Amino acid sequence: MTTRPAKTFTEAEARQVAEESRETEWSAPSFLKELFLGNFRLDLVHPFPDVPPERPTFRAFYERMRRFLADEVDSEAIDRDGQIPQEVIDKLAAMGAFGMKIPVEYGGLGFTQREYCEVIKLITSQDGNLVALLSAHQSIGVPQPVKLFGTDAQKAKYLPRCARGAVSAFALTERDVGSDPGNLHTTAERTEGGDYILNGEKLWCTNGTIAELYVVMARHPDTGKISAFIVERDWPGVEVVQRCRFMGLRAIENAVIRFTGVHVPKENLLWEEGRGLKLALVTLNTGRLTLPASCAAASKRAIEICRQWANHRVQWGQAIGKHDAIAQLLTDMAATTFAMDALSDLASSMADLGDRDIRLEAAVAKMWNSEEGWKIIDRTLQIRGGRGYETSQSLAARGEPPIPVERMMRDFRINLIFEGSSEILHLFIAREALDRHLAVAGDLVDAKVPMKQKLAKLPQVGAFYAGWYPTRWLGWGRWPRYSEFGALAPHVRWCERTTRRLSRTIFHLMVAKGASLEKRQALLFRCVDIGADLFAMTAAISRAQVLQRTGLPEGTAAVELADAFACQTRRRIADRFRAIRSNDDRDRYATARRLLDGEFSELLENGLADSPAIRELSEETLRLHRGDDRAAAE
Repeated sequence: MTTRPAKTFTEAEARQVAEESRETEWSAPSFLKELFLGNFRLDLVHPFPDVPPERPTFRAFYERMRRFLADEVDSEAIDRDGQIPQEVIDKLAAMGAFGMKIPVEYGGLGFTQREYCEVIKLITSQDGNLVALLSAHQSIGVPQPVKLFGTDAQKAKYLPRCARGAVSAFALTERDVGSDPGNLHTTAERTEGGDYILNGEKLWCTNGTIAELYVVMARHPDTGKISAFIVERDWPGVEVVQRCRFMGLRAIENAVIRFTGVHVPKENLLWEEGRGLKLALVTLNTGRLTLPASCAAASKRAIEICRQWANHRVQWGQAIGKHDAIAQLLTDMAATTFAMDALSDLASSMADLGDRDIRLEAAVAKMWNSEEGWKIIDRTLQIRGGRGYETSQSLAARGEPPIPVERMMRDFRINLIFEGSSEILHLFIAREALDRHLAVAGDLVDAKVPMKQKLAKLPQVGAFYAGWYPTRWLGWGRWPRYSEFGALAPHVRWCERTTRRLSRTIFHLMVAKGASLEKRQALLFRCVDIGADLFAMTAAISRAQVLQRTGLPEGTAAVELADAFACQTRRRIADRFRAIRSNDDRDRYATARRLLDGEFSELLENGLADSPAIRELSEETLRLHRGDDRAAAE
């Protein structure tokens, strides 16, 4: 049974927990932070980072992995049986796949982020279950936080073990706690000797069923602070309660884990007491870069499938790819896939450079690539038609090529939820985008700040905006600036002008909406999406320009794709600006509230068969609301 804390945290307290866990300093430059402030810092992303000279160690591993996937991984059987064979896991361990990001001195391969993501792309093109196994282990499992925050003793003890194949997992989510950790129920009580006793239950712990090691987040009952601990599977009180099964990634080893009186030595505290959430956020800055790489690879595979099928399938006397309706889809898909790959590689290279703050870049890369990749997978199924919806096993039984579009769709969908759902990442990015404004003028919109303090702040606020605001209008984003980009120069100039326009729009929203802006998530999300699109455009154009300089045929193709992507994205950004100025968000919100209150039930829910599961959820919701009402009364 999950142990609940003595109190339930209010919305304000939950926000405070999240705010205290943020990285509050920007010690290194960030392209997106500057972009949201209206500064188009092209120098931070261009020239597109060169790929370092290829290391023999990486190439040998990459080729070995390619052969392994082709010869020894039966993805159809893995999906059908819902299990990665143990011999496959053992061989992955033997080749060092669980230590790709672990430094050589601790027995790992010491790959850079860019090298690691190239391997992840390769594996994604074959089997998403293997990607989940490897990435959950070394992107958010024990290796990454120990590498970043572990003591020398923790590194010496756990990193070699992980590199040899001891699978690890990350345990944060609980039944009532997802992206809001303010009400974390798992507790860590101190003993007289300074150790800890863990009690609680974790949900959806990827690798949890087979992991030897866990990073566990738990709350100290006395302070309410959250800490991170390294916990070993074979310790007394650690129990795998259930393996969870899902629509896609059917072989993912995901579990409910229960901790009952688990004794954790003080040496297994990661970083410091109360720094657990900050540890998780910092770890995710690079940890979530696996997903944009994986999404880009899945989209590349989708493009390959669509190209082959659109040339092969003939309808009304010609290949379907020659029909305008399909051709338009193919161009959008190809241009977007080029941008996804550029965005992933750019973010990974920025992580390797180590001289930039990539918290926004990593979040946008994950959010944008997963959302755009889902559209591409959906369109791939549409282009394949019935053969896209049919399982690959059924296709093979009928004697047709067993192209697994149906499995690709099932496996891909979780990417919009993994490591921060799209909605949560929008909120995170919006908060970071407003950081400078809140630092300067936050007191003026904070209802808790006394009027005297607000008045004292006015001269400082006025001085900042007197210097900042005019420069959001004054700037040169016209010819001949950026002429070195050739045919793509007009798009770069447009990006510079639009960057300043976006910053003005954000400022105008703050002035017009004040403190209520945080509740207007639809408006904030449009601003975030414009910034994300500008980042993707810049990445695609930068890569295309660098490729064009090589003089190879790929350079010409890259410019054509970047131009197509920029054109379609400019139209989308224009639509978003219009929706910021004129929308029906308030009316739609009011309608949603009436829907929640059951006012439309007679219209929309009549004529349905009885569902015991939905009835159970309804009864549980009523109980929860009654409990909330009692707590409020007390």
